[in-house]
Amino acid sequence: MGIRSQNNPLAAYLDVFSNTGTDAVTPYVAPASGLTATGGIISDYTSGSDVYRAHVFTSSGALNVTALASGGLSNTVDYLVVAGGGGAGEGGGGAGGLRTNLTGSPVDGGPYTVAVGSYTVTVGGGGVGGRQNSANYPGNAHGVRGGNSEFFPTPASYPAASFIRSVGGGGGGGYSSDLGTTGGSGGGGCSGPGPSAVPGLAGNTPTDPNHPEVQGYAGQNGGGGYGGGGGGASEAGGTDSNRSGGDGLQVLIAESPTVPAPTRTVGADGGMFGGGGSGGGTATPAAAGAGGGGNGVSSGNGNNGTAATGGGGGGAWTNGQYGGSGGSGVVVVRYQIGTITATAKATGGAISFYGGKTIHAFTNSGTFVTPGSFSETVEYFIVGGGGGGGADNYPSARGAGGGGAGGLRTGTAPIGNSVTYSISIGSGGTGGGKTFQAPGIGGVNGSATTFGPGPITVLGGGGGGGHAGPPGSGRDAAGSSPGSTGGSGGGASNDLNGGSGGTYGNSGGNGGTSGNYGGGGGGGAGGAGGNGSSATGGAGGVGLQIPATFRDPKAAIALGRPGSSGSYWFAGGGGGNGSPSGGGGGGGPKESPYAGAGAGSSGGAPGGVGLTNTGSGGGGNRQDSGSRGGSGIVLIAYPS
Repeated sequence: MGIRSQNNPLAAYLDVFSNTGTDAVTPYVAPASGLTATGGIISDYTSGSDVYRAHVFTSSGALNVTALASGGLSNTVDYLVVAGGGGAGEGGGGAGGLRTNLTGSPVDGGPYTVAVGSYTVTVGGGGVGGRQNSANYPGNAHGVRGGNSEFFPTPASYPAASFIRSVGGGGGGGYSSDLGTTGGSGGGGCSGPGPSAVPGLAGNTPTDPNHPEVQGYAGQNGGGGYGGGGGGASEAGGTDSNRSGGDGLQVLIAESPTVPAPTRTVGADGGMFGGGGSGGGTATPAAAGAGGGGNGVSSGNGNNGTAATGGGGGGAWTNGQYGGSGGSGVVVVRYQIGTITATAKATGGAISFYGGKTIHAFTNSGTFVTPGSFSETVEYFIVGGGGGGGADNYPSARGAGGGGAGGLRTGTAPIGNSVTYSISIGSGGTGGGKTFQAPGIGGVNGSATTFGPGPITVLGGGGGGGHAGPPGSGRDAAGSSPGSTGGSGGGASNDLNGGSGGTYGNSGGNGGTSGNYGGGGGGGAGGAGGNGSSATGGAGGVGLQIPATFRDPKAAIALGRPGSSGSYWFAGGGGGNGSPSGGGGGGGPKESPYAGAGAGSSGGAPGGVGLTNTGSGGGGNRQDSGSRGGSGIVLIAYPS
């Protein structure tokens, strides 16, 4: 029987000494204890003989340090703080600003020592792309700047050097001389009349004497027939008609450097962050910047930046289409927790150890690879991308339905040796807008999440119905393993069925039939969405908690944060729009929605977005653009 400790943070990692044979993990060789902290998605890994713990935040929360290191280990931490990428116009969106103090990085910010206490973590959202139409939508042509990401001690009195802020990426310029915004990395310039160039937006110029490192670079100028590329974390946007996005930086902070680049799941393109979006244009689209940048297009809507990378959105060219939205940011904090020699049973995702189980968490697409000695029955938890909320283009208040939650599926499956399974994480559906889908303003369905063997698949949630002329119905996530459907827009329309009668999801609510036509709530994994009334939007259907196997208290804050009503909730339905009151997301009040689902709007403000990696639906919106759903997740566990 092996050593166990109630207070040693290595205990969860090393609670494997009753194992025998080639899969057993060798005991650690140094009687040291690293920091004890909670928050984020936990990734424990080895680099040489050193054991590290990384806390990966894809949504805002807190890192709570409860005990300092002992036995000669350090109380310094490495950080990566990436802001949200900028939305695109014609020009590509600039990448979110990137700061790190990882040794060897060209932007090393120097040592950062923590103390017992709480550290605020803010993860910036991606900026929304702008619509390309100068005559009718001049105020919506350029992309919106991404949100700032931050890491700092929570008390108000702290040294200025301990406040780490990365600035959101600049929005790409829109139609005809619309310049967009500056940011961590600058957005690309718009096209000019004829061959003349319109300047790209400047990147970050360091002004903080405590943190003089550069966060990003400028966007490229636009010209006749194309928008410029957005700047990246390591270089400016592409030159002349190339209009490519600037590349980001590789920061291997959350996974071992020995993990093959194609299988890394934190970041994009082999562990890179902060890629600029490429500009839209009449010719063959240019490449986006490595590190999550979105590709520009010659027709249709530009591509979004990758979630949790700070990538800029890709530019749009066709009149009336939208530039891609920027990718959300990410914050990672890591520290050494011991010294060990270990042989992992499998690779892929962020790996942690809890309750005698090894847990692989996939927040982005990747691969799960088993060696020749592997033979286990794994427990899995899979959630598809949440549906986008519906929208409304009436000048007065009219209902719009909330997005349905992505399908949620749990179970067990035997997995043998020497297999490689591709894992695809479903993206959240875009909120409804006048150009996205007929009849014009319904939210877009979320994407499917898949995991082998089989593969095992759950579809994304249905998009919320809009209110455009005839009342809109919520969209169905049809198939053998569907998600929940979105709520319908205001009016007499009924919603569609979802989730095979509750197997993987539930139906959305109906919209109100009179007055202000409150939209129906999107269905959740644990219950149907509520109906809208003459004034109030329906509440989104409640989500479900993950199985006890995955309820690691170290990760309680970030995994499906439900507000004040417990932890570990996922796949809640988005609330419907209403006037004067929108519905709460995921069955909860607007102030603390279950599972990170978006609440419905109740006026001019947009509905809430579904949190990244929760599979929850976006809220319905009174305006002409609904709110996006949250991306999905895959968790895999087996005995350590």
